[in-house]
Amino acid sequence: MMRNLVEAHGVRVNVIAGTHVVLLGLDLAEEQHKGCLGFAIEREDGKTHEKQWMQGMKAFAETDPGHGPGAQFSSHEQPFQSFQWADYTAEPEHEYTYTVVPLYGTPKELTEGTSVSVSVETEPTHATDQSPHTVFFNRGSVASQEYARRFHDTKPNKLQGAEREEAYAWLSRGLEEALLAFIARAEDKSWGLHGAIYEFQWDPVLKALGAAHGRGADVSILFDDIPGGPGPKNETAIAKAAIEQLTLKRTQGKIMHNKFIVLTHEGKPVAVWTGSTNVTENGIFGHLNCGHAVEDANVAAAYLEYLAELVEDRRKDVEQQWLDARNPNPPAPPSPWQDDLVKVFSPHSTLDVLDWYADSVAGGAQSALFMTFAFGMDKRFKQVYERDDDVLRFALLDKAASPGPGKAAQEAAIEQIRKRPNVVVAIGNRIALNAFDHWLAESSGLTSNVQWVHTKFMLVDPLSDQPVVVTGSANFSEASTDENNENMLVIRADKRIADIYLVVLC
Repeated sequence: MMRNLVEAHGVRVNVIAGTHVVLLGLDLAEEQHKGCLGFAIEREDGKTHEKQWMQGMKAFAETDPGHGPGAQFSSHEQPFQSFQWADYTAEPEHEYTYTVVPLYGTPKELTEGTSVSVSVETEPTHATDQSPHTVFFNRGSVASQEYARRFHDTKPNKLQGAEREEAYAWLSRGLEEALLAFIARAEDKSWGLHGAIYEFQWDPVLKALGAAHGRGADVSILFDDIPGGPGPKNETAIAKAAIEQLTLKRTQGKIMHNKFIVLTHEGKPVAVWTGSTNVTENGIFGHLNCGHAVEDANVAAAYLEYLAELVEDRRKDVEQQWLDARNPNPPAPPSPWQDDLVKVFSPHSTLDVLDWYADSVAGGAQSALFMTFAFGMDKRFKQVYERDDDVLRFALLDKAASPGPGKAAQEAAIEQIRKRPNVVVAIGNRIALNAFDHWLAESSGLTSNVQWVHTKFMLVDPLSDQPVVVTGSANFSEASTDENNENMLVIRADKRIADIYLVVLC
């Protein structure tokens, strides 16, 4: 099971598993609060039967061994002083048993309270009979404590040999590998790969597409060559990989911001790779990104039809008319959920889709709303986050506001939202150092105009039976709705996918 809740002896543990992350929520009966110094957590791997006490970075002053920044301590000796904890070292398709032990006494003489054990199985990195989706998140940012600990905060492209390969693999956390595996499925002339990619520059991916063509597969990639965009860098990378004959240029419009590839077999669409990840070093290994694959012929067909329109390279107004007719969004009343999997493409001639996201989807949250924003928060969502109610709302931002004349006002609005009791706003930044936390100095080793958070997803009521996930390339902005070429998926009632997205944020 991927979700489990156990309560015994006054200890309550709620556990949720993704593919690489397991999230634990803890509670302790009020009569057991007195004298509790925190929790120790032991993990047993169901495959290897290895047991280990999970580790943290904070230590009591009385028992701090003085190891300095980056040191980690067993939670059995330095307990977690939190009611929420996540295991980021989990592996896919593993069963883990977590034993949670309240600790009492003094830092020098800790005593165990009654423990509670809960088991959970992490998600597979492939589609299942119940869900056609597979999601891959990279580590989130080069600016991380674990990267600094493992690789001494050296940029991966400055490392050599096996250490360089290890650093890239650790940062990717399966994202690059999954994209390359998706491409590798085109094994002969009966297969095809057809996509639209904004930034198209990471050499291993470009060469993998070239290799698929060499196996006989039909390969064509549309890339952004609109003036002022990434066109020159795209063209340089394409020439280096010697795949010019496999590419097409998008020259019309504002931004061709898509990042998707459709897999076909015998000329028929079978699957699509989409998400927020640009085919660049920073996109795959740096800031937070996801790749989302859907094994569904109807979904893949919709993307392929959209791609055929993009290839025509028409003016924005013509494309808006085409999308208004072929991709009418939001879903029509009376029921906005006539389909549990809604495909949304841009640009449209109105902002109806953005209004629907804010008013009906985000605004319809009954218990919790989670969103990520790479370029600040649109006014519509600020209004949702400002509501007076009991809904928990969490926002993860790369920055509080985009540069420009209104930057100060945007930042002030975010600060007001942060003060609300039911809202948590996290903004990307470098960790401030202090002796208590034992943080290592860190930097964003792969630079970009987006350093930390590049994902564009919304998660509504994730622990309910009807969670909603909205994910893709669009930034929940006006420009991403009526200007840019974008794609999004709105997925309802898939608890497996909701869990994977949830634990990455927590």
